[in-house]
Amino acid sequence: MNRGEHTYCLSDKRIWVAGHKGMVGGAVVRRLEQEDCKVLVAERSDADLTRQNEVETWMTANRPDAIFIAAARVGGIVANDTQPAQFLYENMMIEANIIHAAYKLGVEKVVFLGSSCIYPRMAEQPMKEEALLTGSLEPTNEWYAIAKIAGIKLCQAYRRQYGCDFISAQPTNLYGPGDNFDLTNSHVIPALISKAHTSKLNSAETLEVWGSGKPFREFLYVDDLADALVFLLKSYSGEMHINVGTGCEVSIGDLARSVIRAVGFEGELAFDTSKPDGPPRKLMDSSRLLEMGWTSQVDLDAGLKLAYDWYLSNKDGAEGVRGG
Repeated sequence: MNRGEHTYCLSDKRIWVAGHKGMVGGAVVRRLEQEDCKVLVAERSDADLTRQNEVETWMTANRPDAIFIAAARVGGIVANDTQPAQFLYENMMIEANIIHAAYKLGVEKVVFLGSSCIYPRMAEQPMKEEALLTGSLEPTNEWYAIAKIAGIKLCQAYRRQYGCDFISAQPTNLYGPGDNFDLTNSHVIPALISKAHTSKLNSAETLEVWGSGKPFREFLYVDDLADALVFLLKSYSGEMHINVGTGCEVSIGDLARSVIRAVGFEGELAFDTSKPDGPPRKLMDSSRLLEMGWTSQVDLDAGLKLAYDWYLSNKDGAEGVRGG
């Protein structure tokens, strides 16, 4: 579907951002400040999203016109491996409760947020939307991935059976304000920023980087993702989930060099090749979204500087804040 074939107007709408305290939800709230709409948020004390009755009670009282589902239980490899039941159950309950209540209450539009981990671990690169369910998942995060796939299929099923305008978007690797900088379970960019900052303060000569630095990855600034989600809310209505990325990739080595420039660390990089590299390449095919007319605005160097500035202002509380 091309831009212009579908238009959803946000003027005077009540938009619920489920998971507003998380990295993505916070960015969506910031983006919606530019729109003529009322943003709704539900604190955990207002509704336990894993409880159908509490979700329906809150939604009945607040009557959202549209919903962004960014709420999720998230974590790193260790959390996924040691808490598989929680990751599968809680994420499936959150999405199922919200999507079913949205159908029952006649919500006009829902945008469900997935993850690039939904794709098979050996998917052809770049990963197209059609790669979904064509192979085995990455074992280290399969519980989270299965829950996200279920959310995509729920949106498709309610669209097919009831005609609901429920869509899904799958972002690539994210970074930016609200990220998790806890080294025990953070992703590569916040981990590198935190380590580079500490190395700078300690006047260290080297900064250790796990692996060879040769694998390629794609990264998207979280406020760009929020802009893409609002764009899709306005401009897209279809059963196919939509990849959201930049279409650009960078080696981990070059990423680390960009991070130390942003942080101002003047030492050298030391690559620890005893640590695993992971897949040699992980890039999503975002051509569908790009052909609709959306493009990212924040390039990697600018985004890393913004992420570091946020870290400096929030580092005392920047642990475990990524989830919804």
